Amino acid sequence: MTIQTKNDQSDPALNFKKEMQTRHIVMLALGGVIGTGLFLTSGYTVNQAGPLGAVIAYIIGAVMVYLVMVCLGELAVQMPETGSFSSYATRYLGPGTGYTVAWLYWLTWAVAIGSEFTAAGILMVRWFPDTPVWIWSAFFAIAVFLSNVVSVRLFAETEFWLSLIKVLTVITFIVIGGGAICGLFQVQHLQGAGLSNFTREGLFPTGFLPIAMTLLAVSFAFSGTELIGIAAGEAQDPQTSVPKAIRTTVVRLALFFVGTIFVLATLLPREQAGVIESPFVMVFELIGIPYSADIMNFVILTALISAANSGLYAASRMLWTLSDQGHMPKRYARLSRQGTPVNAIVLSMAGAMASLLSSVFAPDTVYLALVSISGLAVVIVWMSIAASQIAFRRQYVANGGRVEDLHFRVRGYPWVPIGALLCCLLACVGIAFDPEQRVALYFGLPFIAWCYFVYWITRKKREERLALAAAAHHSAGAA
Repeated sequence: MTIQTKNDQSDPALNFKKEMQTRHIVMLALGGVIGTGLFLTSGYTVNQAGPLGAVIAYIIGAVMVYLVMVCLGELAVQMPETGSFSSYATRYLGPGTGYTVAWLYWLTWAVAIGSEFTAAGILMVRWFPDTPVWIWSAFFAIAVFLSNVVSVRLFAETEFWLSLIKVLTVITFIVIGGGAICGLFQVQHLQGAGLSNFTREGLFPTGFLPIAMTLLAVSFAFSGTELIGIAAGEAQDPQTSVPKAIRTTVVRLALFFVGTIFVLATLLPREQAGVIESPFVMVFELIGIPYSADIMNFVILTALISAANSGLYAASRMLWTLSDQGHMPKRYARLSRQGTPVNAIVLSMAGAMASLLSSVFAPDTVYLALVSISGLAVVIVWMSIAASQIAFRRQYVANGGRVEDLHFRVRGYPWVPIGALLCCLLACVGIAFDPEQRVALYFGLPFIAWCYFVYWITRKKREERLALAAAAHHSAGAA
């Protein structure tokens, strides 16, 4: 085992291995985004905001993620670091903010990973009814753990093929659904034809406010694109692969999500869209595709495993960053010979298991708080990315840097990052009007304040830890 720090650039054995290719980064981002939020809960948005309102909400979400990702692109290409947005927030917004962002993001994935394993076990019981859920959950947990521990290359290849299944499913759904809308396929029990669902109850049957209220759910559905920034630290050629991955990913996500919601809103009545288990299954069954439930059961299973796989990767890199910055013991910044932060992976998996147990033994208290915090966290992380880009650009120019020399730059500065901040703020304001989502503010805001407080009271211990590490490194270098 060796210790990786930002100052250890002289020894290749102390650095993360640069094994991520462009195709890996693109599929990592797509895989992190296309998941149960699209396959299972997309009908919720149609039900709450109406057909046209849902399409508008996802268009706003696509614009939001584009604005955030170009901001992240400028930062990640200029400074490809594994810590990504946490490191940028530390450098340009203050170490307390970087500390808070890292813990928010780690908690988001820790909560998600535990729920993914539970859901995957439940799906397997559909095919193997005589086996207990926990056996399948444990099997998938071990598989995901090994994928992350063995090597970055194994993780990247695993995620590539899992994500490819989801991408092909979404494309197939949009093509078949589009054919049904155009009358190429006979649709059973369809109440109207063409775009009648958009006008049957009026253009906005639930009003305008639900569009803003569903933005948090839409933002959560788009979460995962920021994995591009984390992967930049392990990319073979970040100056080439990161910009290409961002452009490719954002365009595809916009087409996939908006196209999917349009098909769902057109083919499913609003009243049914929010109460069915999977709107994909219902649409496939209406069109008459055999074994629709089993097909989607398999696809959703791959989505769950893929989300857990990429989530463990992201969570472990956040712990590595916290350790590298002196917030945690140095053992969590140690890398194996294969270049994986084993201790950080183990602790992240333990956090996921703790979240899973809380969902069983304290679903209405501890688990509710964790889920609420994680729901708000992605919006806060995106806001930190936009704010970091503004601060970076100001400092870069103030120090004599030329904007034209940036390998990837935000065009339309400062309106692009400002637009990203306003979109994220709109999502936060929207949930304040939704009684079911308002709990995210009740738990999320105190947790953010708690992170800042913990950072402040532990600053002396952190400074001592960094001083000892620097002294040890200096002694090792002199020897």
